[in-house]
Amino acid sequence: MVSERRAEDRKSEPRKSDGRIDTRQIDTRQIEGRQLDVRPLDDRKLAVLRAIVQDYVGTEEPVGSKALVERHSLGVSPATVRNDMAALEEDGYIQQPHTSAGRIPTDKGYRLFVDRLAEVKPMTAPERRAIRHFLDGAVDLDDVVARTVRLLAQLTRQVAVVQYPSLSRSTVRHIELVALAPTKVMLVLITNTGRVEQRMVDCPGTVGETVLAELRAKANARACGQRLPDVPELLEALPAAFEPADRPTVTTVLATLFEALAEQNEERIMLAGTANLTRFGHDFPLTIQPVLEALEEQVVLLRLLGETGDASMMVRIGRENAYEGLNSTSVVSVGYGSGDESVAKLGVIGPTRMDYPGTMGAVRAVARYVGQILAES
Repeated sequence: MVSERRAEDRKSEPRKSDGRIDTRQIDTRQIEGRQLDVRPLDDRKLAVLRAIVQDYVGTEEPVGSKALVERHSLGVSPATVRNDMAALEEDGYIQQPHTSAGRIPTDKGYRLFVDRLAEVKPMTAPERRAIRHFLDGAVDLDDVVARTVRLLAQLTRQVAVVQYPSLSRSTVRHIELVALAPTKVMLVLITNTGRVEQRMVDCPGTVGETVLAELRAKANARACGQRLPDVPELLEALPAAFEPADRPTVTTVLATLFEALAEQNEERIMLAGTANLTRFGHDFPLTIQPVLEALEEQVVLLRLLGETGDASMMVRIGRENAYEGLNSTSVVSVGYGSGDESVAKLGVIGPTRMDYPGTMGAVRAVARYVGQILAES
């Protein structure tokens, strides 16, 4: 088990006076993987570690003590910085990639940076408008997901992953029944997350408009606002409320509805930006092949995103990812939904040498707008 950075509920996240989330106050929790023993450091060493992470992410070059003193106002001499770097290296927060080189952060160093030092970078007003404008053009749920995953990949220049809203956590918004022929009915199921499922029903006899209207009204009265997995139990006794002659038709329509619900239980995800990994070839020890293979496994991606019902921000770094092929990557994910509850997750995957504040800010902003669109749809 390793520590995992998560926020509490959105409403209870600690914030600074400017509204930004103060990640230094966010608790870490346990996840699957290896233990990263992150110990407290004094403020001066924390400042040195922050500077090393920022410089290495920005320059892609190992960082030396002289460069740190020149670029940052640390308020101490180069000799003191060298001593602090030696202590950080001894504790496993930084390492020397080769002789005579500067230092680079380790997974443990990045972990402490995210937990204690990183502040989620807020999106600018133009960026927020651009996100809203791009997502507002979506015409249906598939389009929302497709636009979201492309947008995330473009904003972060990483691999973006978006999970479709889970039907197990979705609720019924409306059930529509439309007569197409004397014995044929079109069944339409609309969820609160914007998903629309259509089925054609061949009925055992002629369907009267009165029966159809009564079935529509009673089905919606019992199912609207209810979670989809609960719908069969709520409606299974409905045929008994109709005249014996109409019960075969009602039973057939309901059976089609239940089949539609069962068929849609499989989780679905969409991926974009895999080509972005080619920009970071030197960030992977040998080859990006294990990463690409992992990205092809939907089960792996769903595990990386985390539990659907958890809306909090999650950052998994390097060896914290239980899948060995992704030990050289970091995953930033968060839940999104049409209300206070998360119905799915979205996030990005990239090398551990990642702009964590910027990535976390982009992921959170996109999730917020997707949730608003689902609520308004």
